[in-house]
Amino acid sequence: MQLSTSILLTIALAPLVGCLLAGFLGKPIGRAGAHSVTILGLLISCALSFYVLYQITAGGAPAYNQDIYTWFEIGRLHVSVGFMVDRLTAMMMVVVTFVSLLVHVYTIGYMADDPGYQRFFSYISLFTFAMLMLVMSNNFMQLFFGWEGVGLVSYLLIGFWYKRPTAIFANLKAFLVNRVGDFGFLLGIAAVLYFLNTLDYATAFASAPSLIGKTLALTANTHWDAATVICVLLFVGAMGKSAQVPLHVWLPDSMEGPTPISALIHAATMVTAGIFMVARMSPFFELSEGALSFVMIIGATGALFTGLIGIVQNDIKRVVAYSTLSQLGYMTVALGVSAYAGAVFHLMTHAFFKALLFLGAGSVIIAMHHEQDMRYMGGLRKYMPITWITMWIGSLALVAIPFTSGFYSKDAIIEAVGESHRWGSGYAYVCVLVGAFVTALYTFRQMYLTFHGKERFVVVGHHGHAHDAHAVHHDVQAHDGHADEHHAPSDDPHHAHKPGELEHAPHESPWVVTLPLILLAIPSLLVGFFTIGPMLFGDWFGQAIHVEEANNVLGELGHEFHGAAAMALHGFASWPFALVALAFVITTYIYLFNPAMAGKIKNALKPLWTVLDRKYWVDDVYFAIFARGGVALGRLFWKAGDAAVIDGAMVNGSAGLVQRVAGGVRRLQSGYLYHYAFAMILGLILLLGGFWVFGSGQIGQ
Repeated sequence: MQLSTSILLTIALAPLVGCLLAGFLGKPIGRAGAHSVTILGLLISCALSFYVLYQITAGGAPAYNQDIYTWFEIGRLHVSVGFMVDRLTAMMMVVVTFVSLLVHVYTIGYMADDPGYQRFFSYISLFTFAMLMLVMSNNFMQLFFGWEGVGLVSYLLIGFWYKRPTAIFANLKAFLVNRVGDFGFLLGIAAVLYFLNTLDYATAFASAPSLIGKTLALTANTHWDAATVICVLLFVGAMGKSAQVPLHVWLPDSMEGPTPISALIHAATMVTAGIFMVARMSPFFELSEGALSFVMIIGATGALFTGLIGIVQNDIKRVVAYSTLSQLGYMTVALGVSAYAGAVFHLMTHAFFKALLFLGAGSVIIAMHHEQDMRYMGGLRKYMPITWITMWIGSLALVAIPFTSGFYSKDAIIEAVGESHRWGSGYAYVCVLVGAFVTALYTFRQMYLTFHGKERFVVVGHHGHAHDAHAVHHDVQAHDGHADEHHAPSDDPHHAHKPGELEHAPHESPWVVTLPLILLAIPSLLVGFFTIGPMLFGDWFGQAIHVEEANNVLGELGHEFHGAAAMALHGFASWPFALVALAFVITTYIYLFNPAMAGKIKNALKPLWTVLDRKYWVDDVYFAIFARGGVALGRLFWKAGDAAVIDGAMVNGSAGLVQRVAGGVRRLQSGYLYHYAFAMILGLILLLGGFWVFGSGQIGQ
């Protein structure tokens, strides 16, 4: 049974219709109308995506690859709008639409009091449309259209509260950093066109072996392998979009946007676009060992070193943001060892539990009256039981406790890296192994500071003032030793209270917030158990992912796979679990039994803490070189180019020259008759002299 073109068009366009209705008819249809049309569009898209996945996996439908209409033709270059829907695409469609649908529902509760309510729903539906166009595309041009579309909407959503300078700074930073990656991505697409004369996926992949032996001549003596050039340039695009070091700096700052978009864009969908793209381009990457080593080392570095920064963060959303950077590093490492299926599998499981953690953090922020600093929380489990339980489920999946979804995907990546013999795999293995310990440290620390221990907030009511506010600050200092720092930025532009002071006691969020948490907690627990066998060790992806036999590390691991339950039981005896257990013991002792130790550890490791708190000074270096350097260069061009050359020499200079010439000529026009008579006599003498000199010479000849 062939997949229907009309169904695929409906999946892609339903969110766009909702976006247009909510955006342009906001006033006539009202707030309820705005969320109704967008959620209906997502509901249709999500239901049909599940139907497409079912048809491809169980219904016997072949992969779909057709052009819908011609976009443009230039010579022999034919670019269409079309869809390639195979198992890889169908899985991504389900993840994107399902998470997006739950985020839409969650937004009803989270953004209830925001004046930009309709605009927000319009933006997130537009984002979903762009993401679907990206994952469903069958050619590089449409891929780039979706790629830039999600970047644009990310810019709009990060700066959604546009009256806040920090939000504007964050969205400009995200936009500019992504432009760096997108420039490399565009060059990669140009290289594909240059070497293969096509932008169509199927044609390009079929022609990929012809790249062997081809080189790009930079100089007479410098020749680069064509496949390596294409793969590295395409991966530079992925480094920007999927926040890989050193282009990772935009993602933590993007937490300035409302929490729902943190879950949608910066955990589940947009940042995974780069991972999906590299997996889709596996026929190219398998041709270049050098490019794969580059991918692996970049991913391993991000997995460990960005995770370390999460340990010193106090903003509940920023902890989850650095966790996202670290997990994206794990996915990238998997790509680098040719375990593309492992990367995409972790992409899927991570989308569920990371969206859960972001939405759970948002639920806490609502209850804490838009307070985001964990130092002013504590003891929230008795006020918010549903949020507490679901966030623990997400946290256990994140640290990869056996039987959770995160365990199956993350443990498989660590084992795949250990199995690999690619150059740099030893370094990568150490990074992902130590990264498991680091992940557990910041995750358990976050949960204890937020939900457990002593309450570090006071309820002041509408008119009263907390008599024990100093105790709050004392507790904060005891817990983490950071009381002298600046207060974390609020997720709410109208935040008015002092840190640690609440108008009302915290309480559980409404059902539009908690229902998505429950629906995300279920796959966070179960989806890995039921899908690991076919997706990692079977031929589930079929022709969608290409791996050379010599690089098939997952195939080697498959010989030792004896079922999901046996893998989980074996996981209790593995090194990653031992490191997670060690981190659990350390954090439990510090944050539940000896809170003062956190400050002592910080003081003892002050140099290391400073390095992590300053985020390795990467932001400072970028700001000093590129931001201030750009301003200095602009000032140089202004003074030397605009003021001196253009204004000074060309505009004012030419005007001054004409003025000086005119002034000289004006002196000859005196108005006295004897001056003119003298000039006539002088001119006559010069004419006669010239005639005598030149004329006599000619007569002489």
